[in-house]
Amino acid sequence: MNVSSLEVEGVLSRVPGVREVAVVGTPDPVWSEAVTAFIVREDGKPTDGTELMAAARRELAAFKVPKRVHYLPALPRDSQGKVLKRQLRELVVE
Repeated sequence: MNVSSLEVEGVLSRVPGVREVAVVGTPDPVWSEAVTAFIVREDGKPTDGTELMAAARRELAAFKVPKRVHYLPALPRDSQGKVLKRQLRELVVE
């Protein structure tokens, strides 16, 4: 199934405490690819996976809910400010 990263990012970005989010497909032994979210937290606002998963389950079909969530201090960007999703995929080593 195809998953729109923009749709999942939109849902997760509305969770309190989330400054930025990027969603990519990463290799998975069971699903071939798994929806994986990379989150940058707002300063001083803890956000845990429980809130993120609850929001995702409320608003998204089950196959679109991230299977993994990683927290980063910042998302990798190119010189124009575009998120480098290829680098995010490379961070997930299974």
